[in-house]
Amino acid sequence: MKHHYIRARLPFLALALPLLVTSCATTSAAGTASPTTSAAGTPSPTTTSAVKLELPRPTGPYPVGRDILHLVDKSRTDPWVPKDGPRQLMVSMYYPARSATGASAPYLTVEEAQSLLQRKAPGATVPAEAIAATRTYAHTGADPKKGRYPLVVLSPGRGLHRASLTFLAEDLGSRGYVVALVDHAYESSGTAFPDGRVLTCAPLCDQPRPPEGGQATITKSRTKDISFVIDELTDRPPAWKKARMIATKRIGMAGHSLGGDASAATMGVDKRVQAGANLDGTFHPAIPAGSLGKRPFLLLGSQADHVPGKDDTWDGSWPNISGWKRWLTVADTSHTSFTDLSILEKAVGMSTPGGLSPQRSLQITRAYVGAFFDQHLKHKKQSLLDGPAPANPEVAFHNP
Repeated sequence: MKHHYIRARLPFLALALPLLVTSCATTSAAGTASPTTSAAGTPSPTTTSAVKLELPRPTGPYPVGRDILHLVDKSRTDPWVPKDGPRQLMVSMYYPARSATGASAPYLTVEEAQSLLQRKAPGATVPAEAIAATRTYAHTGADPKKGRYPLVVLSPGRGLHRASLTFLAEDLGSRGYVVALVDHAYESSGTAFPDGRVLTCAPLCDQPRPPEGGQATITKSRTKDISFVIDELTDRPPAWKKARMIATKRIGMAGHSLGGDASAATMGVDKRVQAGANLDGTFHPAIPAGSLGKRPFLLLGSQADHVPGKDDTWDGSWPNISGWKRWLTVADTSHTSFTDLSILEKAVGMSTPGGLSPQRSLQITRAYVGAFFDQHLKHKKQSLLDGPAPANPEVAFHNP
């Protein structure tokens, strides 16, 4: 069984981001490009044009809008830093839009990118703007498309900013879903809050031991976060002014790594979540018998770590999923292949385990996750989920 821990996150940053120094121009306060600076403090001319990081274009028929919510759960004290008071969350809301109006949504704030660099590549002389300015396709404040759409909640891996699932959130929005992409405070590389603070994962990551109860304790906290977010989006009055778009009886959840574990755990305690998916995440613990009822669940992971016999929590969970289920693995992928980080790795020339291109791995992830929710939240039969497809030879179906 392979566990994915916070200290293993974003290895490409520590190793490969210095490469960006020779290929990215720094943006000055005035918005003009200036040369990078050498270790001695003198300008070093760039030898190539600036690297432009870009996510894959969404595949659905609709433009995508994005809003940012700051939610405060006054019923809970923050579990990792109790002196902070009530639990606070930042949530990115993606939704089908009438037109691609408004500014292009930023990938990260510069402060979040700086925090990521400081934590994962201390001392690297690379402009945070190079990461923050990654090209996205959602538009801030775009007018919503009329109608009611299923809600999908997305949860990132432990130690990863919510932006790591932007490729999936934008694609689902373009396919006719409202998406709530949740950042769990003190569980990411750094999340900016409206008061100017950037909260990092230091309270969890820098401890000599995990919290009492281990990873399961973090997962349990995430279930409370997700149920609270659903409350805020579906109660009256809702926390989001566009909440009328949400079809409140059609809610699903997916997550990467620990976020995938949280998808199953949330379904176990919140019956409003009708369908769930785990992207390459180990369960803490295995899914208990009967916890999902007859609700559908998708397992999608790397062939290297998640074929039968590789992860005993997948082996143990499989017979306990009594509803519709699929166990899929993708050949030549690694843990980050199911996130935006694969794009960043490729852009800086980082060699990672697995030979599948990030464009292809993200295309596969979008296709199967989108088909899963289309079938179970929109009730549209998807032949892609019936078995192996010649067009997708990398994807294997398992039924141990």
